[in-house]
Amino acid sequence: MAIAIDFELEDDQKAFRDAVLEFGRRELASTREDGFSRESWRKCADFGIQGLPVPVEYGGLGARPTTIVLALEALGYGSGDNGLIFSLNAQMWACEMPILRFGSAEQKRRYLPGLCDGSLIAAHGMSEPGSGSDAFGLRATAAKKGDRYVLNGTKTFVTNAPEADLLLLFATTRPDLPFAGLCAFLVERDTPGVTVGPPLEKMGLLNSPMSEIFLDDCELAAEQLLGRAGGGMAVFSSSMDWERGCILASAVGTMQRQLERCIAYAQEREQFGKPIASFQAVSHRIVDMKVRVDTARLLLYRLGALLERDQATALDAALTKLYLSEAFLQSSLDALQVHGGYGYMKEYELEREVRDAIGSRIYSGTSDLQRNIIARQLGL
Repeated sequence: MAIAIDFELEDDQKAFRDAVLEFGRRELASTREDGFSRESWRKCADFGIQGLPVPVEYGGLGARPTTIVLALEALGYGSGDNGLIFSLNAQMWACEMPILRFGSAEQKRRYLPGLCDGSLIAAHGMSEPGSGSDAFGLRATAAKKGDRYVLNGTKTFVTNAPEADLLLLFATTRPDLPFAGLCAFLVERDTPGVTVGPPLEKMGLLNSPMSEIFLDDCELAAEQLLGRAGGGMAVFSSSMDWERGCILASAVGTMQRQLERCIAYAQEREQFGKPIASFQAVSHRIVDMKVRVDTARLLLYRLGALLERDQATALDAALTKLYLSEAFLQSSLDALQVHGGYGYMKEYELEREVRDAIGSRIYSGTSDLQRNIIARQLGL
């Protein structure tokens, strides 16, 4: 059933969006790939980025979903540090939101304020060497030992892990049927039996750290269970609906910046005695970029409105993730192509955005997996 959605922004939303954009330009404009910056992370926390979805009582801003996606879009436009923004998203959607929704009163009081003020960094571990898209085929086990759990296994591709203080990890009490026994645990980094591996070297998003996590007879109290025993599927699915829908909000801002940069360059750059903007091969490419960013923005704002009304579904999140990831990569490639040989040079920073965009078709569920989700939701 179709619903009417008003995309007119309120004055306070416009003001906050503009403040985020200016913050990004002023504090996060550097695109140097020097690795993760605790200083930048703290600046974001001081501004309130990590606390966007968290209620004021736990140290956050308690922002509405429509305001959150606007803010992240503005951050992507104002900042060139896609890696840092990716790490921020990974914490907010895959760690903070599960704690907020499924955590006990004590878990919320213990962890959310620190995650908001930047004194804590969190990482979410579901993927394993043998299970990626097949998330529920994981092998990590959580054996019950009295009133405690003993975890064993390996997690991989864990964003923020090299810097993380808190780990949200998934393991099963049913090795014979992992899906049925899936549990989520809040594990502090210095817990005996937890080893964080060295940083993994990636193609893009180089300022976002990633590593493996090894669990060797890691003993946890029952109070470290997030949600109920065997309720890990609900925790994971809930976080993925938020993450898939919102993790690429910043990409819409980046695509808008790419579009404006390409228009300016095409009007100034001359070949064969006239601006390259006069050639249809160039102008039509830029038109396609405009169509993509406007369509992406509409999908993003629609999802924000649905989340605000608690009407968003796995279908809405998957549609948004699929389109934004594909559009981000294609527009990044088009921006490089418009700039020709200069676009291929590192100093123009366009090749970096291509490398960053490629990952968007893989993380938080590949584009193929999103199509599977959409098809299933359509009854196919």
